[in-house]
Amino acid sequence: MGFSVKWRIAAVLSGVFGFVSLGSAQADPYRVGLMLPATGTYAALGTAIENGFRLYIDQREGKIGGRTIEIVTIDDESNPAKATDNINRLIKRDRVDAVVGTVHSGVAMAMVRAAQSTGTLLIIPNAGAAAFTGALCAPNIFRTSFTNWQPAYAMGVAAAERGAQTAVTISWRYASGEESANGFKEGFEKHGGKVIDQLYLPFPNVEFQPLLTRIASLRPDATYAFFAGGGAVKFVNDYGAAGLKDSIALYSPGFLTEGTLAGQGQAAQGLFSVMHYADGLDTPKDNAFRAAYQDAYGVVPDVYSVQGYDAAQLLAIGLEAVDGDTSRTESMYAAMSGATIDSPRGPFTLSRANNPVQTMYLRQVEGLENKVIGIATAALEDPAVGCRM
Repeated sequence: MGFSVKWRIAAVLSGVFGFVSLGSAQADPYRVGLMLPATGTYAALGTAIENGFRLYIDQREGKIGGRTIEIVTIDDESNPAKATDNINRLIKRDRVDAVVGTVHSGVAMAMVRAAQSTGTLLIIPNAGAAAFTGALCAPNIFRTSFTNWQPAYAMGVAAAERGAQTAVTISWRYASGEESANGFKEGFEKHGGKVIDQLYLPFPNVEFQPLLTRIASLRPDATYAFFAGGGAVKFVNDYGAAGLKDSIALYSPGFLTEGTLAGQGQAAQGLFSVMHYADGLDTPKDNAFRAAYQDAYGVVPDVYSVQGYDAAQLLAIGLEAVDGDTSRTESMYAAMSGATIDSPRGPFTLSRANNPVQTMYLRQVEGLENKVIGIATAALEDPAVGCRM
């Protein structure tokens, strides 16, 4: 993989200063900034990611590659307007060595820009905007989650294979929502379906009724919905209360029913989704992870927990490859890029753009679980449009 001119300069400077103080640098703690939402619509997602990350670090007794891991946290509030100040605070004031975050793609955009300009290692444990491992890809930017296209495209394929011929998409109007809706459309129409309308509302608006009325009037075979957190709870309940659940199949990329089932109750039962994680995988790795997570936090883990856990796993691969000597940035990032991560979701690799190449599971809600019922697509790789690494 080639480095940009900006990256070469950052890497050279890092190497120079690392050489000067190598012994003391390796003795110092390795500081990780967790920039995640602790309040607002996505607060539960941020908590799950942080819990997963901390679990892995705790399992290693707080030390990786000979370096004690020190965690600094900041609440990004899912607020893009505050994102630049927040990421600069972590990098320039708190002097973190790496940043892990975030959920909201609008916030993550500022984080990606800062990582590019400073050469700071960034691991994205959720935000799915295509650009981060597409046109904005860089050797120091990694993702342990997905691109919005991946579960959306796979759900489009699965919906068509289940017999739907027409569909409507509905989502918040921001980068992730639009990319998800378009990904579903691509997969659905490539396999014989037709998307007859794409509906949007501003984030984080949850006044769904006018759009539900529109869906009812169009009478598609299926609705594809991209919402998460509190918005997902309300949408599923509103969809059921509008009488649409029994007449128009509801599909989603998984976020609709991930970590939200307790609030959705009966309205969620039987819903189909696609995600790179599911309940009931019943593998040794996942069973051990779920038991450890429940023991540590008293709740069942979800896909966000897994993404946080794997962010820590990926970081550990890099630190161990250089024995904690982070002046060896090129070797550290090469080890991370070439890794096979032994994840609770199943083993996955990284694409040339540092995005997971992974299985997408077809799931169905049963009680408080998103049970795996099949594989929608295996080893699905995002096309990484625009990436020049």
